[in-house]
Amino acid sequence: MKKYKQLSIILTVVLIVCLFYGISAFAAGTGDVAGAIEGTWTTASGQIKTVVNKVIFPAIDLILAVFFFAKLGMTYFDFRKHGQFEWSGPAILFACLVFTLTAPLYIWTILGL
Repeated sequence: MKKYKQLSIILTVVLIVCLFYGISAFAAGTGDVAGAIEGTWTTASGQIKTVVNKVIFPAIDLILAVFFFAKLGMTYFDFRKHGQFEWSGPAILFACLVFTLTAPLYIWTILGL
């Protein structure tokens, strides 16, 4: 009997906690949820754009630059060993590096921001 009483108390406490945290959320005044989402997006899009331009793109550029120079060094050592210079790896990394370096100039117009 003690187990059932303890279990019922635990279930009651869990139910009360769920009721406290299960508050309905309504859009302000008219109930226009789409307008609330669009307003949030317009205020947040500037912050997202700033973070991507100042953090994400430079991080990707740094990683690609390190990979490019490492691949260029490995390609040089392969050239000294085999006598052939393989351009495809460094060329692809260089093209990606140029793409990400210039991406902040045009990516926001493509996305419409």
